[in-house]
This record gives sequence, structure tokens and C-alpha cells, in this order.
Amino acid sequence: MSNPVFKRSTVIVLAVMLGLSVAACGKKGPLEPPTDEGRNYPRTYPAQ
Repeated sequence: MSNPVFKRSTVIVLAVMLGLSVAACGKKGPLEPPTDEGRNYPRTYPAQ
């Protein structure tokens, strides 16, 4: 098992699997740009 080709291919396979697992994270669905309705936060804050 000290074959350098085997070691290199194992490292490449593990790197691809890690990359695919990280790429699977994130938003599930179509990306939508923010609308004006989503900006309901107050523009000015009350004075204390």
C-alpha cells in the first residue's frame, strides 16, 4: 500500500468529497434579490 499513485488518488478523492460536502451547505432554493418590503427597519431611531 505504499504505492504513490494510490496515495495521491486517495488524497484527491478525499479532497473532492470534502469540497462537495462543503458545497452542499447554503441556501436551498432560488436566489431572490431583496425587495423594498424586506426593508422595514426604522430609518431613524427614537431618542432616549
